Amino acid sequence: MVTAAQPRSVSPGVRPHGPAPRLPALRHLGPNWYACVMGTAIVATAGAALPLRLPGLRVACGDVWALSLVLLAVLLVARALHWVHHRDQARAHLLDPAAAPFYGCLAMALLAVGGGALGVGRDWIGTGPAVALDAVLFAAGTAVGLAAAVAVPYLMAVRQRPGNDEPGQPTPVWLLPLVAPMVSAALGPALVPYLPAGQARATLLLGCVALFGLSLVATFLMLPLVFARLVTRGPLPLALTPTLFLVLGPLGQSTTAVGRFADVAPGVVPTPYADGFRVLAVLYGVPVTGFALLWLCLATAHVVRARRHGMGFSMTWWAFTFPVGTCVTGAAALARHTGLVAYDVLAVALYVLLVGAWGVAAVRTAGGLLSGALLAGPRPVPGAPR
Repeated sequence: MVTAAQPRSVSPGVRPHGPAPRLPALRHLGPNWYACVMGTAIVATAGAALPLRLPGLRVACGDVWALSLVLLAVLLVARALHWVHHRDQARAHLLDPAAAPFYGCLAMALLAVGGGALGVGRDWIGTGPAVALDAVLFAAGTAVGLAAAVAVPYLMAVRQRPGNDEPGQPTPVWLLPLVAPMVSAALGPALVPYLPAGQARATLLLGCVALFGLSLVATFLMLPLVFARLVTRGPLPLALTPTLFLVLGPLGQSTTAVGRFADVAPGVVPTPYADGFRVLAVLYGVPVTGFALLWLCLATAHVVRARRHGMGFSMTWWAFTFPVGTCVTGAAALARHTGLVAYDVLAVALYVLLVGAWGVAAVRTAGGLLSGALLAGPRPVPGAPR
């Protein structure tokens, strides 16, 4: 759903032997930077899902989506150059439990931009190209997301072993590779009407349901670790406090997913199952949204405390964007399926929060790039685990 603390260097404070690496500005460009793309794309798609029809809103959402597409292209090139010229650092990211989970952000960035193409990008590029772009990015994002959901927990268990010498280490960042398949589940149904009727549509829809279950069960296994760490070990380090908002990602995205299953199920699966999806959209979405609001209040209280204790800007602030955006789309889905104005109001209120958070994160990130601070080598975080 993210938004990361800067990954640790492979050998902090040690100058490598041999000639200086090319493109040194990219040496510390980690996979966490894809959170910028996710946070920007969700502003566009969440705005298009709102019940409001304000003049110029859809045009503005289209402009924001175009910006997310540009950011994705730039980051894909930059990260490819990072792997070419700083392969040692890239491999170190894979073996670092603080950095490896952010490979889920790559999958979610691809998916978010692809979903935005069909949602609002078609106003820019036309429906045909938008469907093609969404199909390509959906396939790529789903493949990367499934790979991350398997590879990252495997590496954490076999190679990284964070729990051996750092008890209490679990943070909401560990959810990132597990949430990526849920993003596929929420965005895949939009492609169903563009497939041939029959087997193709039903396969995609039920495939998204399988991705929903995969991510949901994995998230429910991980959340107790995160919550137990919070209540037994105390607040997270200041720089990591915004990552508490990442918990909203699977909650809002799963609510969005079941709502979209119900939207496209009629005519794709037999009537009893289509009716079941409509029931699930409400009976699942309402209680999960209630818990999301509880967690939003808890996370906000921790952030306020952290600010009072001196928390400054870091890339973790992007955690305030995409997860909140998924709650916007989840509330909008509940508004469609319940007809309650209260969920319309909730969606609009959360969207205002999303736009404000995105504006702050975008401005501070641009300033950090211009000053060079965000691409500099990482510094130790006071109070953080070694």
